[in-house]
Amino acid sequence: MRHKNKWLRTLIVLIIVSILGIFFPTTNFGDGGGALVTGDVAWMLTSTALVLLMTPGLAFFYGGMVDPRNIISTILQSFMAMGLISIIWIVVGFSLAFGDSIGGPGTGLIGNPMTYFMFNNVGAAPNPDLGPTIPFALFAIFQLKFAIITPALITGSFAGRVRFRAYMLFISLFTIFIYAPLAHWTWDPNGLLHNWGVLDFAGGTVVHMSAGFAALAGAMFLGKRHDIEGPERRANIPFVMLGAGMLWFGWFGFNAGSALAASSTAVLALVNTNTASAAAMLAWIFLDGARGHKPSGLGAAIGLVVGLVAITPAAGYVGIGASIFIGVAAAVVSNYAITLRSRTALDDTLDVFPAHGMGGIVGMILTGVFARNVGLIDGETKTFFYHLLALVVVSVFTFGGSYLLYWITDKIVPLRVSKEAEKVGLDISQHNESYGFLYMD
Repeated sequence: MRHKNKWLRTLIVLIIVSILGIFFPTTNFGDGGGALVTGDVAWMLTSTALVLLMTPGLAFFYGGMVDPRNIISTILQSFMAMGLISIIWIVVGFSLAFGDSIGGPGTGLIGNPMTYFMFNNVGAAPNPDLGPTIPFALFAIFQLKFAIITPALITGSFAGRVRFRAYMLFISLFTIFIYAPLAHWTWDPNGLLHNWGVLDFAGGTVVHMSAGFAALAGAMFLGKRHDIEGPERRANIPFVMLGAGMLWFGWFGFNAGSALAASSTAVLALVNTNTASAAAMLAWIFLDGARGHKPSGLGAAIGLVVGLVAITPAAGYVGIGASIFIGVAAAVVSNYAITLRSRTALDDTLDVFPAHGMGGIVGMILTGVFARNVGLIDGETKTFFYHLLALVVVSVFTFGGSYLLYWITDKIVPLRVSKEAEKVGLDISQHNESYGFLYMD
């Protein structure tokens, strides 16, 4: 009965928020004025849809890699992020990320939660600093898709051992207290890292490093899974490859869409995205072969995703040749990091930190090396050293902040399921489902 009452209270809160939303003033969309460029609008609508597709792609990618007892729960966690984060973003998340800077111009730490509360003043008119040729609402929803996939990425580190309600609470806190401030620092014109000159074209820092360090904190906080002796059981390798293909496809919106226009920069980002991913996939397969392993679908899928991660911060800033180097370098580093992690007691279930965290770090550093006109390779040092400083700041903030949020979540709703529930599998113990069959209480 207590369990049912908790869900009922949560439902009542949602109903109250929805009723308040009816009476809150909303922006009149109108026609957006003469500043809109229809080609840019069309491209950004397409990119927004592409980026959303990445989260179901991630769901298949992760779902295929976990133990068969946890495939549904793992996929569901990504799907629930699409629903939960969408509402948080509308209510307050976007305002925290892109509202008026608290901390002053150039040193902004977070946006004012009331600037765009409930999407007030987010309409068809463009914002000259944030997409001058597209509706501001389109920019906001495009950014939402990044906010959705970031906490979904974290789920791979604790797959198979986290209570569903605790997961929902944690990703809510993460979005508000980790993701939104980091997005403000990096992408808002008054953000701290933005004014340092830190370059993050599409989310290497904001998305992948933050998810990677949060995943590392989660794996350390939760400890090892029970009953994992022997080789890992993979639920469905074709799902992994399907998910990787969906990610590759959606990533063109992720990176090329971050140009915020149908422009030559978008084309460069698209070409670099494809090239780095291809280079990383090949490098991964060849590395496995050099170690005496057979080429595998799992290895190809992980390799191409690592390449996508690493090129993300650099996509619109580097030449095509540099994208090949970035893809190969990330594959080598992440492949070694996964091997190293497997020799430790750290149970990052799907190697989120070695893949996304280390891939993001490689991409961030090499952006400072290869960025045209301002990179180390062109004789400039300022951007490179600020990237190193930002790496330290972001690492400490995201790891330490996430660890604290896990602790807070655990005090409110215990994070780990019982040993018995873990042994049965989360599909049944948390969701009463397994491969399409419903197990009635």
